[in-house]
Amino acid sequence: MARSSQNFFVVIGLVLGSMVAITVQAQQPDTASKGTFPSLTSETLEKQTVQLPRDFQGERNLLLIAFEREQQRDIDTWLAKIKRYEDIDKGFRYYEIPTIAKMNSLMRWFINTGMRHGIPDKKARERTITLYIDKEPFKKSLQIRDEKKIYAVVVDRSGNVLWRATGPYDEANGNDLQEFLKKSVAHPMTVPTSPAN
Repeated sequence: MARSSQNFFVVIGLVLGSMVAITVQAQQPDTASKGTFPSLTSETLEKQTVQLPRDFQGERNLLLIAFEREQQRDIDTWLAKIKRYEDIDKGFRYYEIPTIAKMNSLMRWFINTGMRHGIPDKKARERTITLYIDKEPFKKSLQIRDEKKIYAVVVDRSGNVLWRATGPYDEANGNDLQEFLKKSVAHPMTVPTSPAN
């Protein structure tokens, strides 16, 4: 009988110990990866071939990722505020990343030609990189959940996601990005991250 009681208390001790371990783990800060921009080859609307993420020009690169033509309106809300961030961080660059499913070269030419005619500014064309890719691995690597909204993602030259937001620009996201950039400039060796949306 004494042995049975002893075994009972050992089991209870193990269960309680497991519960404490799970609770402690849940309270620890999330240090998991916020996603990575995958390695791929594409070209800008100025027909410059780029190896991404290596050819992103900034220390911190804001990528405005869209999946549908109608989402350009949401992209434009961010573009209207870009000067604010360039003034804060000299290592900041930004890119528009329309993301489309794989298609043949004729269709790519047709879409790119239409986009070039729609963007008269040469520098804007240099910052626009259309991806014709298998979107599922791309979204998985960047931890993008769906294509119903745009994603504003800051990556370094290695493609590591440092900051992110979703949807059109608003003051909350704008202020959060501003604080992130200020901290990054002040402490370049300890880059802060924001929680994934």
